[in-house]
Amino acid sequence: MRAVAINGSPRQKGNTSILLGAVCSVLEREGISTEPVQLGGRNVRGCRACGTCQENRNGKCVIDDDMNDILQSVYAADAILIGSPTYFSNVTAEVKAFMDRAGLVSMASGKLLRRKAGAAVVAVRRAGATSVFDAINKFFLINQMIVPGSNYWNLGMGSRIGEVEEDGEGMRTMEVLGENMAWLLERLRERSAP
Repeated sequence: MRAVAINGSPRQKGNTSILLGAVCSVLEREGISTEPVQLGGRNVRGCRACGTCQENRNGKCVIDDDMNDILQSVYAADAILIGSPTYFSNVTAEVKAFMDRAGLVSMASGKLLRRKAGAAVVAVRRAGATSVFDAINKFFLINQMIVPGSNYWNLGMGSRIGEVEEDGEGMRTMEVLGENMAWLLERLRERSAP
């Protein structure tokens, strides 16, 4: 089984990356391979609402940027983690572009995200994180994905790079999320076995 960890922060090694890494380390320990995918710094544009994905129905977006490589990796995975810092109580522009395009292409191409596991991971300085958590979960749910929970909302608090590691409750939340994601993936694997 394989999980893709989408880092929607422009900082490759910031707090969002640390939180995603905490979840991925648990998944790896449980025998699930993980693939980090950095959105920030890549050529990823927003959806143009052109409708070509609905015409072509081939699992690809017509926009010529880095998104199709990311989409192929995501659609081949069993689980998707989407991490975002909190920008004015919302996801980053990169995460929004990813969700819009991945969701539309998936729906147009036979629901490529359906019944995959998905979990939000949110970094926040102080407030607004539950809006980010909500936005990402709505993406998962409208795409018929299965969302495991944790012992609290999946967020970690910190301003300076690395400060989330001082948020013991947030780091424990990521560990429990990893455990629950691993458990869910095992149940899904059992269910799909012949």
